[in-house]
Order: sequence, then C-alpha cells, then structure tokens
Amino acid sequence: MAETDKDVVLKKSDPNGIATQPSVFDDPGQAKFFQPRSDYENLHRFDPGFRWTWGEEKKVLRKIEWRITAWAAIAFFALDLDRSNYSQANTDNFLGDLNLNTNDYNLGNTVAKLAFLLAELPSQLISKKIGPDRWIPAQMILWSIVASCQFFLTGKKSYLTCRALIGLLQGGFIPDVILYMSYFFKGTELPFRLAIFWMANRLTDVIAPLLAYGILRLRDYHGYEGWRWLFLIEGILTLVIGIWSVFMMAPSPTQTKSWWRPKGWFTEREEKIMVNRILRDDPSKGDMHNRQAITLKLLWKSMCDFDLWPIYLIGITFGIPAGPPDQYLTLTLRQLGFDTFDANLLSIPAQVGTTINMLIMTYISERINQRSYLGVFVQLWFLPCIIAMSVIPGDTSKWARFAVVTVLLSYPTPHPMQVGWCSRNSNTVRTRTVSAALYNMAVQLQAIIYSNIYLDDDKPLYRRGNRVLVGICILNIFLYLFAKAYYVWRNKQRDSKWKAMSAQEKIDYLDTTTDQGSKRLDFKFAH
Repeated sequence: MAETDKDVVLKKSDPNGIATQPSVFDDPGQAKFFQPRSDYENLHRFDPGFRWTWGEEKKVLRKIEWRITAWAAIAFFALDLDRSNYSQANTDNFLGDLNLNTNDYNLGNTVAKLAFLLAELPSQLISKKIGPDRWIPAQMILWSIVASCQFFLTGKKSYLTCRALIGLLQGGFIPDVILYMSYFFKGTELPFRLAIFWMANRLTDVIAPLLAYGILRLRDYHGYEGWRWLFLIEGILTLVIGIWSVFMMAPSPTQTKSWWRPKGWFTEREEKIMVNRILRDDPSKGDMHNRQAITLKLLWKSMCDFDLWPIYLIGITFGIPAGPPDQYLTLTLRQLGFDTFDANLLSIPAQVGTTINMLIMTYISERINQRSYLGVFVQLWFLPCIIAMSVIPGDTSKWARFAVVTVLLSYPTPHPMQVGWCSRNSNTVRTRTVSAALYNMAVQLQAIIYSNIYLDDDKPLYRRGNRVLVGICILNIFLYLFAKAYYVWRNKQRDSKWKAMSAQEKIDYLDTTTDQGSKRLDFKFAH
C-alpha cells in the first residue's frame, strides 16, 4: 500500500522511518507508463519496490553535497573570478592605462555578454552529447588560458578580442552545471542547492576584492601594472580548478568509478537510493540517456514550449534595476572620493548581504511553494533605492550614497529560485536541457541591456540611467504578476479536464496520449 504525503512527513523525523515518497510507481495501473527508457544509464539500479530509511537518505544526501554541490560552488567561483577581476581592475586605472573610457568598458561588457549568449545553446547541446563531466572541465581550462593572456593587453582591440573569447568559452557553463546537478537532486532540493551555487558567485565578489587588495600592490613590479598581475595570477588559479574538475566530476550517480577512483563514490544500495529517489520525484528524468544528443527536431520542439516563455521574459528584465549599480560599484566608489583599496573593500558588504538574503529567500520559496510573489518583493526592494539614486542632491555625503547603493545591492536575488522554477516546469530531460540554456540566454540579454544604461555623458550621478531603472522596476512587477496569473489559469484549464475523467479514462489517456512533458494533463505548473 502506498504511503500518503502525511505518512512521509510524520516519519521524516525518525531516522528509521521509511523515506520512500509516494509516486506513480505505487500504482500498477500507471507505473507502466512512466518506466525509464531501456538505455537509461541508471536503469540497472531502478526498482519500483525498493524501500529505504530517512537515515540512509540523509547519509547519501550528505555525500552528494560534498561531491556535487561543493564542486559546483568552487567551479562557479572560477567562472565569476574573471568578471570580478574587471571590476577590481577598474580601481587600478585599467581603463586609463589602455586609453579606454566608460563607453569602451560598456562595449567590452556587451561583447562578452553577446558572445556568452550566442554560445549558450550550442554549448548545452555539446554538453548533452558528450556529457557535462567532460565538457565543463574543458571549458574551464580553455577560458582560464585566455584570462591569463589578458596580462598582455595593449588597447581596445586586444581588450575586445579577449572579452569575446572568454564569453564564447564561458557560454553554456551555468546551464551545463544546472543540468548536471539535476541528475543528483530532486526538484524540491535543486533550488536551494542552486542558491549555494550562486552563493559562490557572490562570495567571489567578496574574495576577489581581498585578493585584488594584495595583488594590485604589484603595480610597477617588473614594470607592469597591478591589473596585469591580477589577470595572470587569477587566470592560473582558474586553470588549477579546471584541471581538478577533470578528476572530480562523474557522469551520473551510478557511473562514479574510474581508474583514479576505482571504488567509486557510493555502494550499490546508495546508488539504488539515489536513482529511485530521483525517479519517484520526477519520472521524466529517465526519458533520455545522459550522453544522448538532442536532435534538431527535439530542439525546436523544446524551444516552442510557450508555457516556459513567461519565465524567459522575466529572465530578460528582473535583474536590470541592480545591474548597472553593481557593474559600476567600484567606479562609483572611486568617483565618490574613496581610494583604490578602500573602494575594493567597501564593495564587500553588499555582496555579503545579497548572499545571505538570497539563501533565505530561496529556502522560503520552497517552504511556501511561491515564486512570483517573491519576485515582486525583490522589485519592491529595488524601487525606493533607485528612486533615491535618481533624486538625491549632488552634494549629499559620500557615505549616504554608499549606504543607498549598499542597501540596493544587498537584495535577495531570485535567480536560483527562477532557475529551479524553469527546471520544474520543463518536465522532460530534453526540455530541461534547452530551457536552462534559453533562460540563461535571457539573463545574458539582460546583462547586455544594463551594460548600456549608464553612459559616459551621464556620469557621475547617472540621473538619466537611474530613471530608466525605475521604469524597468515597475515593469518587472507587472511581469511577475502576469506569470502568476498565467500559470494559475493553465493549471485550472487542465484540472477541469483531468478531474472530469474517470479512473479508467485516466489510464486510457496515459496509454494513448501523445502529450509530452508539461503538455500532459496530469502535470501542474509551479508558480
């Protein structure tokens, strides 16, 4: 007899209680429609009748955290180190040394983001074909080499070339990692792990200024500027992380053995726990092999899944209100009168604040099963700060200006929550693969937009740019409310059809339907 959700909740506090969650596999009439495909890499560990305890599951989950979540956080640190370096280099007269201005800096960011965006989908398709465990380390090694070569920048052409190459090589990294993590975590577990993943992004913005504080003091060492040493040293650090990732990653929960890891990570029972907990949570994760390529037909079908478009639309604009202030934080602090090293250190409080708030909000989103309303909350966090930046008098003290921008940039970013939202509403491996790339492409498009809002003729207060940010912030509130209304309406549409069916009609539907993924009548959208 299948356990109820209430039974599972009651037993969760008991390490010896059965942890096996209820699923379609408990119903013989439905189970046959959700079997993993014959070439699914973990099929040999799939057992619908398998049972395990909460104590066993927690032990396995701790292992996964150390081997997957911890690795992902360190890998993201390597990705963001390059982006943080540019912000820190600006405090060391990077633009002046290369005869560049604010608009050139904007162009460099735009070129990098555009290259990143264009590489997203091709990179994700390569990753799906050869496996994230092979493709991600290759990406890291290649972009770290280019990052180190920035030591030799000579002017605008070399600057733009390096930005384009790094963007191309980094493109797809984030959705590649998200797909990889989805192999090991349940849908309800993924958002908070992604928040930890993005925490590394924010902690990079804390660690990078501290590293820069020391490395930039190498200015004039062997006759070179400090920012050149910054790019070289931190590029080498990223290279080390990339090589380490070659030996750290495994293809799937049941493919962890290798010549350098002969015993693998897990016992046979632990592998069975991992595979069955994942499939009982989301049977769609067994519908493709982890090295199965996505054909052009499947790619087009996934791109045309209009039910995910509201999330893509949000991805284009949700972070724009904080984008320019964050991108120009160190430059703004220098313009306010802080010296190079104070500007580096004063950029840290906002990064600590946003990291803590992001973790709290992502946790809350899963606890209350809400996403759209929390997105509105973030925009309401932005609004008063941006309005203040638009109207604050020019003679206001530098510490008051610092306080406003720090509060603004301490916002609880909804990005991890929305990545999990997109993954959950995909409901097939191929759509999850494509949607992760398309959502991140939307976010990169957002970065291209906000990289061109603060312009050289608007500095140092950027009044015009801040008024634009106010308008976008208000637009975002309406977009979140629209997404909420849309998914509620879509769920009601299919509920009216599904609930009207008899038990036999539901079985007939499952047996004969051509509906796939989120198009199925028995699937509900998260909102």
